[in-house]
Amino acid sequence: MDKEAIIARILSNCSQKPKHREGIAFAPANIALCKYWGKRNTELNLPVTSSLSVSLGNLGAKTTIEIEDGYADRIFVNKEEIKADSIFAKNLSNFLNLFRTKAKISFRIKTTVNIPIGAGLASSACGFAAIVNALNQLYEWQLPSSSLSILARIGSGSAARSLWQGFVEWQAGIQEDGMDSFAMPLPQIWPSLRIGLLIVNTEQKAVSSREAMQRTVLTSPFYSAWPDKQALDLNRLKQALYLQSFVELGEISEANALAMHALMLTANPSILYSEAATIAAIHKIWHYRRLGLLLFFTQDAGPNLKLLFQEQDMDNVVKIFPNLQVVAPFENSSQNDTSFLSNVL
Repeated sequence: MDKEAIIARILSNCSQKPKHREGIAFAPANIALCKYWGKRNTELNLPVTSSLSVSLGNLGAKTTIEIEDGYADRIFVNKEEIKADSIFAKNLSNFLNLFRTKAKISFRIKTTVNIPIGAGLASSACGFAAIVNALNQLYEWQLPSSSLSILARIGSGSAARSLWQGFVEWQAGIQEDGMDSFAMPLPQIWPSLRIGLLIVNTEQKAVSSREAMQRTVLTSPFYSAWPDKQALDLNRLKQALYLQSFVELGEISEANALAMHALMLTANPSILYSEAATIAAIHKIWHYRRLGLLLFFTQDAGPNLKLLFQEQDMDNVVKIFPNLQVVAPFENSSQNDTSFLSNVL
């Protein structure tokens, strides 16, 4: 089944015409602690394994979608208009095509993103999640969150997890149509948890996550071991959340990220996102951990690191990494309360 059929099924009882002139929504970026790496269906972005993430509070994307009187979409990112013939604009317009009625409708999309784009910080995840939420408001679909998660997933796999604050689990599902592959928030709240964004390079990466993922799945001789490791890591990570065991959370998250990057190194040709500064930072983290500091990291498809530590260690961590951007994921609200997001960005 293709994406058009899936979306038609989800929207079968929804309005086919916009109910408002605009829709506005915010979606947080999310950092996977147990990674999504590999698709069983590239058309529908269905994952090989389940994954688990934590969202980054008010870091993410705020999107306004307006009905445009012209005959072509106009797309603005951080107030800069994106050329219509760019790959980014074409991909976004193709996604919006899935939601247009037979009558020609054009959109003006204005997105503000307060994290680097294309640098391994989940900019596409929060971007597509914000778009889906804005469309839901524009059309008054009144869809359940599971359906919105599926729609966001079709735009970008990790976007399935960017509809909520806090810890979120994306269930891989087993159905061929992917109707059981969506994310849901977890109940655990961890007020003392801190995430530090260690930005090594903000430039767009040379190999996209999509390309790197497919290359790894198709060419790494060790990929067959990944699903079993993921299942074990996911169960252990959920147990760590339940018990509020920070050391276990840090150890599992760090090992899971290193395993994903090891798979990429064994792809053909190999993929290496880490830069010299990335490796130096990892060794520094390990050095201070040997000295007793409870500091861990995770790394997505890019050179930048996300440090995991607790509130009581923040002063020491910031002394070691002075330029660290610290996020308190549970400081402003519970994981299911997104009302505070209305004024961000």
